[in-house]
Amino acid sequence: MISFFEDQNIQAIIFVLVMVLIGIALMINAIRTKPTIPEIALWLGIAAVYIMLFLRLGLAERSHLMEYSILAMLVHRALIERRNNGRRITNPAFVAFGISFGIGLLDECIQLFLPHRVFDWYDIVFNGIVVAGALLLLVVFQWIRKRKTSGN
Repeated sequence: MISFFEDQNIQAIIFVLVMVLIGIALMINAIRTKPTIPEIALWLGIAAVYIMLFLRLGLAERSHLMEYSILAMLVHRALIERRNNGRRITNPAFVAFGISFGIGLLDECIQLFLPHRVFDWYDIVFNGIVVAGALLLLVVFQWIRKRKTSGN
């Protein structure tokens, strides 16, 4: 079974399927939230940057780009939900960064003990940059939404 996933063609198919699922999730979210013109422009800009990064990165970094962006966004959303339900979370973006970066660090440290895996400081730094970038984008989108709802 493991050799099945080592096949480059299978990895490419799985990768494309994940990208399609992410695209579907983004489309559903866009339909549900009815984005404004500035939000659509920002999404298109972000998509262009991600596509350019995607084309320039190696396979491992491509998966890190998706994995840690989604992880950071999900952790941030969970923290926002908790805050909305009465938990005292003063800055969800910073807490989400700590949790997501910590998971990336733990993942790399586990690789020290696994055969056929390599601990890499570059991956830790890259994961941190990806997490910070994703959370920065979320904060910018929240700011745009807040301005839209307040009428400024």
